[in-house]
Amino acid sequence: MPRKLIDISVPLQAGIASDPPRALPKITYMDHHETAPGIAEYFGISVDELPAGEYAAVERCEISTHNGTHLDAPYHYFSSMNHALKEGGEPSMRIDEVPLEWCFQPAVKLDFRHFDDGYIVTPADVEAELKRIGHRLRPLEIVVINTRAGTRYGEDDYVDAGCGMGKAATLWLLQQGIRLVGTDGWSWDAPFSHTKRKLDQGGHPDLIWEGHRAGREIGYSHLEKLHNLEGLPADGFQIVCFPVKVHRASAGWTRAVAIIDE
Repeated sequence: MPRKLIDISVPLQAGIASDPPRALPKITYMDHHETAPGIAEYFGISVDELPAGEYAAVERCEISTHNGTHLDAPYHYFSSMNHALKEGGEPSMRIDEVPLEWCFQPAVKLDFRHFDDGYIVTPADVEAELKRIGHRLRPLEIVVINTRAGTRYGEDDYVDAGCGMGKAATLWLLQQGIRLVGTDGWSWDAPFSHTKRKLDQGGHPDLIWEGHRAGREIGYSHLEKLHNLEGLPADGFQIVCFPVKVHRASAGWTRAVAIIDE
Protein backbone atom coordinates (compact mmCIF):
# COMPACT_ATOMS: atom_id res chain seq x y z
CA MET A 1 0.00 0.00 0.00
CA PRO A 2 1.43 3.45 -0.92
CA ARG A 3 2.32 5.60 2.05
CA LYS A 4 2.98 9.30 2.47
CA LEU A 5 5.59 10.34 5.02
CA ILE A 6 5.31 13.81 6.54
CA ASP A 7 8.21 15.22 8.55
CA ILE A 8 6.76 16.77 11.71
CA SER A 9 10.11 17.64 13.30
CA VAL A 10 11.90 20.98 13.39
CA PRO A 11 15.57 21.25 12.40
CA LEU A 12 18.04 21.54 15.26
CA GLN A 13 19.42 24.95 14.40
CA ALA A 14 21.55 27.54 16.17
CA GLY A 15 21.12 31.29 15.80
CA ILE A 16 17.32 31.34 15.91
CA ALA A 17 14.80 31.89 18.70
CA SER A 18 14.03 28.22 19.27
CA ASP A 19 14.32 28.33 23.05
CA PRO A 20 14.73 30.88 25.85
CA PRO A 21 18.16 32.57 25.66
CA ARG A 22 19.54 30.50 28.54
CA ALA A 23 18.70 27.24 26.74
CA LEU A 24 19.69 27.92 23.13
CA PRO A 25 21.70 25.24 21.31
CA LYS A 26 25.19 25.93 19.96
CA ILE A 27 26.51 24.20 16.84
CA THR A 28 30.06 24.55 15.52
CA TYR A 29 30.50 23.55 11.88
CA MET A 30 33.89 22.28 10.69
CA ASP A 31 34.31 21.78 6.96
CA HIS A 32 36.53 19.37 5.02
CA HIS A 33 39.53 21.70 5.01
CA GLU A 34 39.34 22.55 8.73
CA THR A 35 39.58 18.90 9.75
CA ALA A 36 42.29 17.95 7.24
CA PRO A 37 45.36 19.00 9.30
CA GLY A 38 44.41 16.81 12.24
CA ILE A 39 43.96 13.63 10.22
CA ALA A 40 47.07 14.35 8.17
CA GLU A 41 49.09 14.68 11.37
CA TYR A 42 47.66 11.42 12.71
CA PHE A 43 48.76 9.48 9.63
CA GLY A 44 52.04 11.36 9.29
CA ILE A 45 51.31 12.78 5.85
CA SER A 46 50.88 16.28 4.45
CA VAL A 47 47.48 17.84 3.83
CA ASP A 48 48.38 17.99 0.13
CA GLU A 49 48.40 14.20 0.04
CA LEU A 50 44.68 14.05 0.91
CA PRO A 51 42.20 14.16 -2.02
CA ALA A 52 41.80 17.88 -2.80
CA GLY A 53 43.31 18.54 0.63
CA GLU A 54 40.03 17.55 2.27
CA TYR A 55 38.98 15.21 5.07
CA ALA A 56 35.58 15.13 6.84
CA ALA A 57 32.82 17.60 7.57
CA VAL A 58 31.94 17.43 11.27
CA GLU A 59 29.66 19.34 13.62
CA ARG A 60 30.12 19.79 17.35
CA CYS A 61 26.94 20.48 19.30
CA GLU A 62 26.40 21.98 22.73
CA ILE A 63 22.77 21.13 23.35
CA SER A 64 20.36 19.80 25.94
CA THR A 65 18.07 16.83 25.42
CA HIS A 66 15.24 19.38 25.21
CA ASN A 67 16.56 21.28 22.19
CA GLY A 68 14.91 20.53 18.87
CA THR A 69 12.00 18.13 18.47
CA HIS A 70 12.25 15.76 21.42
CA LEU A 71 10.33 13.28 23.53
CA ASP A 72 10.07 13.95 27.25
CA ALA A 73 10.14 11.06 29.71
CA PRO A 74 8.00 11.07 32.87
CA TYR A 75 11.22 11.67 34.86
CA HIS A 76 11.40 15.16 33.34
CA TYR A 77 8.20 16.24 35.10
CA PHE A 78 8.66 14.70 38.55
CA SER A 79 10.81 12.13 40.32
CA SER A 80 7.88 9.76 40.84
CA MET A 81 4.80 8.88 38.80
CA ASN A 82 1.55 6.89 38.84
CA HIS A 83 0.37 8.13 42.22
CA ALA A 84 -3.21 7.84 40.92
CA LEU A 85 -2.63 4.20 39.93
CA LYS A 86 -0.45 2.83 42.74
CA GLU A 87 -0.24 3.60 46.43
CA GLY A 88 2.82 5.81 46.94
CA GLY A 89 3.54 5.93 43.20
CA GLU A 90 6.74 4.58 41.68
CA PRO A 91 10.00 5.99 40.30
CA SER A 92 9.46 7.91 37.07
CA MET A 93 10.65 6.31 33.85
CA ARG A 94 13.73 7.79 32.19
CA ILE A 95 13.86 8.15 28.42
CA ASP A 96 15.65 4.80 27.98
CA GLU A 97 12.77 3.15 29.85
CA VAL A 98 9.84 4.62 27.87
CA PRO A 99 8.04 1.73 26.12
CA LEU A 100 8.72 1.71 22.39
CA GLU A 101 5.07 0.71 21.92
CA TRP A 102 4.10 4.24 22.98
CA CYS A 103 6.16 5.70 20.15
CA PHE A 104 4.57 4.11 17.07
CA GLN A 105 0.80 4.30 17.12
CA PRO A 106 -2.28 5.61 15.28
CA ALA A 107 -2.63 9.32 15.95
CA VAL A 108 -5.18 12.11 16.11
CA LYS A 109 -4.70 15.87 15.73
CA LEU A 110 -6.64 18.42 17.76
CA ASP A 111 -6.77 21.82 16.08
CA PHE A 112 -6.44 24.52 18.75
CA ARG A 113 -5.02 27.28 16.58
CA HIS A 114 -8.04 29.47 17.32
CA PHE A 115 -7.23 29.74 21.03
CA ASP A 116 -5.39 32.82 22.27
CA ASP A 117 -1.72 32.62 23.22
CA GLY A 118 -1.50 31.50 26.83
CA TYR A 119 -4.96 29.92 26.89
CA ILE A 120 -5.16 26.77 29.03
CA VAL A 121 -7.06 23.98 27.29
CA THR A 122 -9.75 22.23 29.37
CA PRO A 123 -11.28 18.74 29.18
CA ALA A 124 -14.39 20.30 27.65
CA ASP A 125 -12.27 21.81 24.87
CA VAL A 126 -10.75 18.40 24.12
CA GLU A 127 -14.13 16.68 24.09
CA ALA A 128 -15.60 19.37 21.85
CA GLU A 129 -12.77 19.01 19.32
CA LEU A 130 -13.04 15.22 19.30
CA LYS A 131 -16.76 15.56 18.68
CA ARG A 132 -16.14 18.07 15.86
CA ILE A 133 -13.79 15.71 14.03
CA GLY A 134 -15.89 12.64 14.85
CA HIS A 135 -13.14 10.72 16.62
CA ARG A 136 -13.36 8.37 19.59
CA LEU A 137 -10.08 7.93 21.42
CA ARG A 138 -8.54 4.49 21.77
CA PRO A 139 -5.86 3.51 24.32
CA LEU A 140 -2.26 4.26 23.27
CA GLU A 141 -3.24 6.54 20.40
CA ILE A 142 -0.90 9.49 20.06
CA VAL A 143 -2.67 12.84 20.47
CA VAL A 144 -1.03 15.97 19.07
CA ILE A 145 -2.26 19.54 19.40
CA ASN A 146 -1.86 22.09 16.64
CA THR A 147 -1.38 25.60 18.05
CA ARG A 148 -0.43 28.95 16.57
CA ALA A 149 3.13 28.33 17.73
CA GLY A 150 3.71 25.86 14.93
CA THR A 151 4.13 28.63 12.38
CA ARG A 152 6.37 30.74 14.64
CA TYR A 153 9.33 28.40 15.14
CA GLY A 154 12.54 30.41 15.10
CA GLU A 155 10.71 33.75 15.34
CA ASP A 156 11.10 36.07 18.33
CA ASP A 157 7.61 35.24 19.65
CA TYR A 158 7.87 31.45 19.34
CA VAL A 159 8.46 30.67 23.01
CA ASP A 160 5.49 32.87 23.98
CA ALA A 161 3.10 31.62 21.27
CA GLY A 162 0.26 29.15 21.40
CA CYS A 163 -2.10 27.70 23.93
CA GLY A 164 -1.16 25.07 26.50
CA MET A 165 -2.71 21.95 27.97
CA GLY A 166 -3.93 22.25 31.53
CA LYS A 167 -3.56 19.55 34.16
CA ALA A 168 -7.23 18.59 34.00
CA ALA A 169 -7.18 18.23 30.20
CA THR A 170 -3.96 16.22 30.31
CA LEU A 171 -5.33 13.90 32.99
CA TRP A 172 -8.53 13.46 30.99
CA LEU A 173 -6.48 12.18 28.05
CA LEU A 174 -4.44 9.89 30.28
CA GLN A 175 -7.58 8.45 31.81
CA GLN A 176 -8.67 7.42 28.29
CA GLY A 177 -5.51 5.30 28.02
CA ILE A 178 -3.41 7.86 26.13
CA ARG A 179 0.28 7.68 27.05
CA LEU A 180 2.00 9.84 24.44
CA VAL A 181 0.97 13.30 23.30
CA GLY A 182 2.62 16.19 21.51
CA THR A 183 2.54 19.87 20.64
CA ASP A 184 4.05 22.20 18.07
CA GLY A 185 4.62 24.70 20.86
CA TRP A 186 7.77 25.16 22.90
CA SER A 187 6.02 23.50 25.84
CA TRP A 188 3.06 21.21 26.45
CA ASP A 189 1.98 23.83 28.99
CA ALA A 190 0.94 27.39 28.30
CA PRO A 191 3.96 29.64 27.64
CA PHE A 192 5.68 30.63 30.89
CA SER A 193 5.34 34.35 30.15
CA HIS A 194 1.55 34.03 30.33
CA THR A 195 1.70 31.90 33.48
CA LYS A 196 3.99 34.44 35.15
CA ARG A 197 1.52 37.21 34.35
CA LYS A 198 -1.22 35.23 36.09
CA LEU A 199 0.95 34.71 39.16
CA ASP A 200 1.81 38.40 39.22
CA GLN A 201 -1.94 39.04 39.32
CA GLY A 202 -2.41 36.73 42.32
CA GLY A 203 -2.61 33.33 40.66
CA HIS A 204 -1.60 30.19 42.57
CA PRO A 205 1.82 28.59 41.96
CA ASP A 206 0.00 25.37 41.03
CA LEU A 207 -0.43 26.97 37.61
CA ILE A 208 3.30 26.55 36.94
CA TRP A 209 3.87 23.56 34.63
CA GLU A 210 0.49 22.12 35.50
CA GLY A 211 0.18 20.02 32.35
CA HIS A 212 3.59 18.48 32.89
CA ARG A 213 2.81 17.79 36.54
CA ALA A 214 -0.09 15.55 35.49
CA GLY A 215 2.63 12.96 34.94
CA ARG A 216 2.98 12.62 38.71
CA GLU A 217 -0.54 11.16 38.76
CA ILE A 218 -0.27 9.01 35.60
CA GLY A 219 3.05 8.59 33.83
CA TYR A 220 3.12 9.76 30.21
CA SER A 221 5.45 11.21 27.59
CA HIS A 222 5.06 14.14 25.29
CA LEU A 223 6.65 15.53 22.16
CA GLU A 224 7.55 19.20 22.04
CA LYS A 225 8.51 21.45 19.12
CA LEU A 226 6.63 19.48 16.50
CA HIS A 227 6.24 21.05 13.06
CA ASN A 228 3.94 21.06 10.05
CA LEU A 229 0.90 19.77 11.93
CA GLU A 230 -1.20 21.93 9.63
CA GLY A 231 -0.39 19.41 6.90
CA LEU A 232 -1.96 16.49 8.78
CA PRO A 233 -5.56 15.30 8.66
CA ALA A 234 -7.54 15.11 11.89
CA ASP A 235 -7.06 11.34 12.09
CA GLY A 236 -6.31 8.32 9.91
CA PHE A 237 -2.53 8.52 10.26
CA GLN A 238 0.25 7.12 12.42
CA ILE A 239 3.16 8.79 14.18
CA VAL A 240 6.56 7.24 14.77
CA CYS A 241 8.82 9.06 17.25
CA PHE A 242 11.42 6.72 18.75
CA PRO A 243 13.72 8.76 21.04
CA VAL A 244 17.50 8.65 21.03
CA LYS A 245 18.50 6.32 23.85
CA VAL A 246 20.30 8.67 26.24
CA HIS A 247 21.21 6.74 29.39
CA ARG A 248 18.96 7.68 32.33
CA ALA A 249 18.01 10.99 30.69
CA SER A 250 14.87 13.08 31.02
CA ALA A 251 14.35 13.33 27.24
CA GLY A 252 15.68 12.22 23.90
CA TRP A 253 15.74 13.83 20.47
CA THR A 254 13.50 12.30 17.82
CA ARG A 255 12.84 12.62 14.09
CA ALA A 256 9.06 12.47 14.46
CA VAL A 257 7.29 11.42 11.28
CA ALA A 258 3.59 11.07 10.39
CA ILE A 259 2.61 8.19 8.12
CA ILE A 260 -0.51 8.37 5.98
CA ASP A 261 -1.69 5.35 3.97
CA GLU A 262 -2.88 6.44 0.54
